[in-house]
Amino acid sequence: MPRHREVKIPQSHAAGTPQSLRRVNAQAVLAAARTTDVATGTGLMAATGLTRATVIAVCEDLVRSGWLRELDAPARDGASTSNAAGKPRKGRPARRFELNARAGVVLGVDIGAGTTTAAVADLRGTVLGRASAAFRATDIPAEERVSVVDRACLDALREAGETPEKVLAVTAGIAAPVDREGTVLAAQHFWTLFDVGLRSALHERHGWPVRLENDANLAALGERWRGTGAGVSDLVVLLASERLGAGVLESGRLLHGRAGGAGEMGFLSLVEGVGSSAGIASLARTWQAEAGGPTGGGQAGARRVFADAAAGDAAALEILERLAERMARVIAAIASFINPEQVVIGGAVADSAGALLPGITAALPALTATPRA
Repeated sequence: MPRHREVKIPQSHAAGTPQSLRRVNAQAVLAAARTTDVATGTGLMAATGLTRATVIAVCEDLVRSGWLRELDAPARDGASTSNAAGKPRKGRPARRFELNARAGVVLGVDIGAGTTTAAVADLRGTVLGRASAAFRATDIPAEERVSVVDRACLDALREAGETPEKVLAVTAGIAAPVDREGTVLAAQHFWTLFDVGLRSALHERHGWPVRLENDANLAALGERWRGTGAGVSDLVVLLASERLGAGVLESGRLLHGRAGGAGEMGFLSLVEGVGSSAGIASLARTWQAEAGGPTGGGQAGARRVFADAAAGDAAALEILERLAERMARVIAAIASFINPEQVVIGGAVADSAGALLPGITAALPALTATPRA
């Protein structure tokens, strides 16, 4: 789920219709309430720029409609309230509100070539249920791929104890470029696997609004929201499992490019010492097989390489050294034209890839003038 930024409502919005103004004010108050456990009138005024009377009126509307809860009912008929010591306290008490995090749920869907995973979260981002499903094959009809994704979503909702009617929005991450309007760039065969009309299909089946986005872009937003990149405005998240792809934030703004191709790694075929956009897992398996070691499919085979290296296996240690040097070159190439404050390595082998960091850190100063990562 993307970070909700503080919302400022300029006074010029007063020229709108009463209905649109109420909607804008409600959105501003909800966005502000979502960033704090307890929202007060004073805090909401500071966050939204609205007057106290407007804030309280909006909060009361949102309480009636179920989006907010009031923590302390106000005293009636001018009665005094009590302070923490139990002594009467005159005057109007501060009214406190909290977001009703179960007023609705959102769905996050990760769609790969072989599997898909759906997660249900409340309005504060707490995951309530999760489910995965496998595709029968890589090249399957679009309708079949949509049906598998739909099944994973419904299974996740069942695990969360929620119904499809409670879903407010769906965001689906795919391993292909997506422009600002949600159109898939189907310039390569692999990318066409994800151009299946998912938005319209899920809307027709359930009425859900669906946002389609590149998976690395979503990883960058998530990392800045709740990950190691929290608060970092110039951030690159490099998904590095089977294929390399990057999500880029510049001054806190997600970069898409004209057709959604910002962060694609095809240029690595031109970089000396890299040569392709193959990721850590893919290379680990390939180099292990070339060394005559045991082979395995998917991430399991790659994790075996890291496990063998941890146990002191010489061939596996050499593979890790090669991977670290190669990833250092990738990061240096990214740093040379984006100059991020931080680069985060993510993806299915991210936990194991921590073993590469010492080698990457040691190699970077010789490859770039801005080696901080």
